[in-house]
Amino acid sequence: MSRLTISDKAPNLAWSNQRLPNKRKWEAVHPAGIKRRPVNLSPDRKRRRLDQNEEQTNRIESEAQEEMDTSVRSPSSAKRYVGTDGESTRVKQTLIKGSGVQQTPSCKRKWEAVNPAGIRRRPVNLSPDRKRRRLDLHGEQATRDITQRNTASTKKAKKTKEPEAPILYEDPPDKLTSKDGRSANMKITSWNVDGLRAWVKKNGLDWVREESPDVLCLQETKCSEKALPADITSMPEYPHKYWAASDEKEGYSGVAMLCKTEPLKVTYGIGKEEHDKEGRVITAEFPNIYLVTTYVPNASKGLVRLDYRKTWDVDFRAYLSELDMQKPVVLCGDLNVAHQEIDLKNPKGNKKNAGFTPEEREGFSQLLEAGFVDSFRELYPDQANAYTFWTYMMNSRSKNVGWRLDYFVLSSSLLPGLCDSKIRNKAMGSDHCPITLHIAV
Repeated sequence: MSRLTISDKAPNLAWSNQRLPNKRKWEAVHPAGIKRRPVNLSPDRKRRRLDQNEEQTNRIESEAQEEMDTSVRSPSSAKRYVGTDGESTRVKQTLIKGSGVQQTPSCKRKWEAVNPAGIRRRPVNLSPDRKRRRLDLHGEQATRDITQRNTASTKKAKKTKEPEAPILYEDPPDKLTSKDGRSANMKITSWNVDGLRAWVKKNGLDWVREESPDVLCLQETKCSEKALPADITSMPEYPHKYWAASDEKEGYSGVAMLCKTEPLKVTYGIGKEEHDKEGRVITAEFPNIYLVTTYVPNASKGLVRLDYRKTWDVDFRAYLSELDMQKPVVLCGDLNVAHQEIDLKNPKGNKKNAGFTPEEREGFSQLLEAGFVDSFRELYPDQANAYTFWTYMMNSRSKNVGWRLDYFVLSSSLLPGLCDSKIRNKAMGSDHCPITLHIAV
């Protein structure tokens, strides 16, 4: 067997100058590294060779890591290495094309320069300083990312249109003198209490005592006469009290009238059983006027009672016109209609909803054409955002998203004595607010 030596192009390994067992085994030797190990080796030799290869690899990784650390601290320094191809390689700074500024290659490119035919991954065993620097860099990058996201969110928030502040109605001071110079001698208040017993518990009577009207008209009492709260039945301020409730449904509909002065006559209903069984109308005759309080039927969700409502409008208008031929009429109560678009916040979205259908609005228009006047619009024709009802949902009252459903409607012959028609929108206790009329009769 002849003695062979490794050529200059053989890998620079610790065992490369040893005697070769045979030619066939060393055909596997390649300038770029060993592609396969010899198969006929003793166990001890296999172990030694593996140990030598591992030591060589660790040494190359360690030297390369030191070189990168040195290049970070002093970019001008560079160290000579011998790779698996036996050729020296130097980590060099590179020139950016088009500029005279030198920059250090990236970590990945450094490793390719150190060992282009060998190691293709970054070292995993980093020194404590290197780990700390890498964590610092990651932290700085994370901080920049968070700052950028926060800045973008702030810009987006600035671009988002802020909700407009609600436009609230301010009730002006009461006018107590009519156009013809007469002083008001009658004060009437109307309030849909949405349940008399609950309204009393919410201290509604305290507001009534402060307002002190001559006549108090209530709607939607939802209470039979035998179940009336003692707080209201024993009120000494109003010795004359009149109640109407539904004959068939407990806790439904119902109206009331409380007077300081006894009326000449009091009647209930409009003379038609179809309507009177629900307890919706009380009429009091005074020396100079008829006072009518009513809770007009709602067309209900889905307009299931719209046909009944149309029948009611015709019959009720005929009843008021008959009274008007005898004495002027003051009608008050919850009429369950917003007559014009100015009388509710969102007219476009409610044209098919109860209270703003064309049929209901037309019924109110026909009442006015029959010789009656909407007292509030007579005095405040262009006043917007003046509502008397707000649903409990969606915080509607604080946003003033409401409807004007409560009215004082007068015979046209009473207009000269009209002093003021008020919306007391600050009074709480119901989903409706009270309204007050000052008139000289």
